[in-house]
Amino acid sequence: MSKYNEVLKKYNLIPNKYTKIGNVSIIDTNKGSYVFKKRYDIDVLNYLKSRNFLYYPNIIDMDDEYIITEYISDSDMPLEQRIDDMIDLVSLMHNKTTHYKCVSSDDYKKIYEDISNNIVYLYEYYNDIMTLIETKIYMSPQEYFLALNISKIYDALSFSKYMLEQWYESVKDKTSKRLVVLHNNLKPEHFIRSDKPYLISWDKAKIDMPIFDLYKLYKNSDYNFDFNEALKRYEKEYPLSDDERMLLFILVALPDKIEFSKSNVETCTKIYNMINIMNKTSNMISPYYFKNTEED
Repeated sequence: MSKYNEVLKKYNLIPNKYTKIGNVSIIDTNKGSYVFKKRYDIDVLNYLKSRNFLYYPNIIDMDDEYIITEYISDSDMPLEQRIDDMIDLVSLMHNKTTHYKCVSSDDYKKIYEDISNNIVYLYEYYNDIMTLIETKIYMSPQEYFLALNISKIYDALSFSKYMLEQWYESVKDKTSKRLVVLHNNLKPEHFIRSDKPYLISWDKAKIDMPIFDLYKLYKNSDYNFDFNEALKRYEKEYPLSDDERMLLFILVALPDKIEFSKSNVETCTKIYNMINIMNKTSNMISPYYFKNTEED
């Protein structure tokens, strides 16, 4: 609090109210509201500024510990409209920051090995659970529900493994990679519509392949909107290459790791939600997959 007061005093600001939301503090003052957040690297924001992408809160001040930005009030809007507007802004950011980097075969190999190792880990994890469950005379509700759906989990892992091999075959000899600025933590609440659209919470921003923003949005949303339509909207402004889209589908097809808890209801709900998302993901991916298969 003393650190906040030093900054407030520096700008002759008199605090009226403090609001803590996660790791962010919002302070209402006699001259408006400001956001205090732990300092993070702003090199990406400086790069965005150089590319004339100014859809983020202005930085008022910073020191070794904090970054202080303006507070921007949000407009109430339906989730679907929020997603559409956010997708438009992200595609604009990707267009403005696209560049190509020369890479060696090791770059794509590392992506391949990381995903492959994750698939192996998930196979072994669920195999171990099922081996333990099968030794029991009576299954708990959460064990029974997992056993009932385990084939869908194995199918998703098999699909991801098959597509990963196809993807690596198509990229292993490539010598360049398309990169963009990634917000890297996209979720509906990180988009604000005020006098103009804004993206907030830039502390995880970095430069990497464009699909990772889409993947993070997918993982952060629990599929409570039509991700397929969001992807189509994005690709109207920023088309993905075949190998980029394939890598995105591999990542979203991977099932989560479900850990059992003391509550059968809690674990069964996690399993139900994961299977529901996996079914929706399969429906989204299938038209692309079967289309490509028929063309081959």
